[in-house]
Amino acid sequence: MDRQQSQQLILKETQNSTLVAKNQKDLYFKKGEDPLSSGDTLKYFYFVMSGKIKIYDIDLETSKEQTLYMLSQGDMFDVVALLDGKPNQYISEVLEDAHLIQIPLVDIEQMILSDAKFRQYFYRYVAAQLKSMESLAVSLSFYDVYHRVLQLFARFTQTVDGRSKLRVIDNLSHNEIAAMVGSVRKVVNRALQKLKQDNIIEVSRKNIHIKNFQKLLDRLNV
Repeated sequence: MDRQQSQQLILKETQNSTLVAKNQKDLYFKKGEDPLSSGDTLKYFYFVMSGKIKIYDIDLETSKEQTLYMLSQGDMFDVVALLDGKPNQYISEVLEDAHLIQIPLVDIEQMILSDAKFRQYFYRYVAAQLKSMESLAVSLSFYDVYHRVLQLFARFTQTVDGRSKLRVIDNLSHNEIAAMVGSVRKVVNRALQKLKQDNIIEVSRKNIHIKNFQKLLDRLNV
């Protein structure tokens, strides 16, 4: 069972409680909207049911973006605001029409205390988010753009029945990929061209496909 399936099951179970069923709210956002303000995340917690949302920061002097999280089905937000009660200055943007479930923070706090299954999943999710941020920090500090792109693709590749498929980021623009690896489009374009030459990926229209996942992993270990 993958992370998204696990989250869906946990959410279905918690929705059966009177508290959650009474106070949850379905929200729908269109591409380009900013759905998650810092004020909202001090009052509400969100489950991503469908769509794609990027959470990023921007340097106002250079206009350079750094994507911190790419939220898709199975993700939750904002874990940090829930834990420390302080607003974050992140910017959010819907990349694909999104459906979110909004639940008051007080209800989520009660669920963590009273629902063992949800609590277990929540802690695992927090650990995964921490590891993701650690990996981003190490990647930006020690690796060139080519290897950062390799790491990004490895992280978002899912292998089922021997077939490897890039998920969530497969149809992102090169600008969006650059924002995820802390670079700019021109440099990322060169990295993608090298990946194509190395027979690791293929690009059709706006989609990136993993052609040889084992070779990708071998390049990471060099």
